[in-house]
Amino acid sequence: MKTLRLILGDQLNAAHPWFEQTSDEAVYLLAEMRQETDYAPHHIQKVLAFFAAMRAFAAERRSEGHKVVYLALDEGRNTQGLEANVRMVMAEEGCERFEYQWPDEHRLDEQLKALAAEFGDRASSVDTHHFFTQRGDLAEQFKGKKTYLMESFYRRMRKAHGVLMDSGGEGVEPAGGKWNYDATNRKKLPKGHRPVEPLLFERDVTGLEAMLRSCGVKTIGSVDAQRFLWPVTRAEGLKLLDFFVEECLPRFGDFQDAMHPESWSLYHARISFCMNAKLISPAEVIQAVEDRWRANPDHADITQVEGFIRQILGWRDYMRGVYWAHMPEYADLNFFNAENPLPSWFWTGETKMACVGHAIRQSLDYSYAHHIQRLMVTGNFMLLAGIDPVEVDRWYLGIYIDAIEWVEITNTRGMSQFADGGIVGTKPYAASANYMKKMGPYCSGCSYDAADKTGDNSCPLNSLYWHFHARNRAKLERNPRIGMAYRTWDKMAAEKREALLERGDAVLANLENL
Repeated sequence: MKTLRLILGDQLNAAHPWFEQTSDEAVYLLAEMRQETDYAPHHIQKVLAFFAAMRAFAAERRSEGHKVVYLALDEGRNTQGLEANVRMVMAEEGCERFEYQWPDEHRLDEQLKALAAEFGDRASSVDTHHFFTQRGDLAEQFKGKKTYLMESFYRRMRKAHGVLMDSGGEGVEPAGGKWNYDATNRKKLPKGHRPVEPLLFERDVTGLEAMLRSCGVKTIGSVDAQRFLWPVTRAEGLKLLDFFVEECLPRFGDFQDAMHPESWSLYHARISFCMNAKLISPAEVIQAVEDRWRANPDHADITQVEGFIRQILGWRDYMRGVYWAHMPEYADLNFFNAENPLPSWFWTGETKMACVGHAIRQSLDYSYAHHIQRLMVTGNFMLLAGIDPVEVDRWYLGIYIDAIEWVEITNTRGMSQFADGGIVGTKPYAASANYMKKMGPYCSGCSYDAADKTGDNSCPLNSLYWHFHARNRAKLERNPRIGMAYRTWDKMAAEKREALLERGDAVLANLENL
């Protein structure tokens, strides 16, 4: 039977078994659709990256001899919906069977299951051949436990895949003698230190941008469409990976948590879009890093290498496992009953808070911010301010080029906002201005006073930090990882506590004008 095979925009895996041989009986469909551009306010660079990558992928498969049907967004026969497009192309091409790869978002999984049911035994689905684990592996590993522990998952993955493992006196042991070097990965950039200049690409996507505008697609952020800076092909993704290994890896671990307003990329790899679109695989990324280290340990020591591999082999598959273990209920979790609206300046960056403003403006300029900016700057503010997790998810899902729900919602609603009550993280990641002073130079040029906690010009993070802990005490005080905060609070003079709460109330009442 002639078969239509659907390829979603984040399934651009040229190494998939589907493409091992060409066949006149297989027709591949890729489609740009309003159903995908409109479900969240996406960054212009995110939409352009996915569409450019899809078009390049289709062209490459055609050059190999595969039959590819590509529906551009402005094509008249494009229905803009997944089911209708599949039915239309199947009829046009005379296809009797329908096949698809398992999607990584719950909404698409449900949509495709329903569509496949229309075809009965003439429909089937296959793995994407990308991740280290299957959807249900994490849930099975922690079956019967109330909470998960990423470190346990990570060690199991290291052992299972032989990553950074050495033979020792009692068998196989972690390279360097330790499983985790996170404690060494928290350095601030030294004064005067200049990180490596990032590798950027220069693709002209003005035609694509014009198409989006003419179709009325609403986006956020900005772009230089004549010099689009992101990699959108496998070859470019591998080039960026090689740049990271050679130029950034030697200092990555040291400064992966650092922040600086004059360097938007620091030593980060910036390959998450390529991985999440499946242009490159996590296995080959890890292999490239470990091989370079083993070939010359002096190039980048174990603390740099392990810090990076932990993000890929540990955190990435771990978050995906949490997603499939708890969706769709996960999208409704709101442990703190947070309900404040997101301030409008999150869409402009126009706030007097230097650290938050910079992180937002950088995100609008590049559709990118590294994990600490997301977790400890914008995410920290949203947590302390009690922003509704639905609005938090919507912002993060739209603004970042690598944001797909399976990785976005677990990081934001879980790790950042603790809205899941501790499934992902063991504590809320809350911080006052002290953390911002420690990790970056923002406080010295800020309109607010980082040293002041209760005055009219005091940093909002200071009073919000204590207000957050005070109003959520019943839910948090038994958490062993944050007990010190409550002991400190209880030792404060009653007048000081009252002043902090009053200032916190004033900040919460004035979120729109901070």
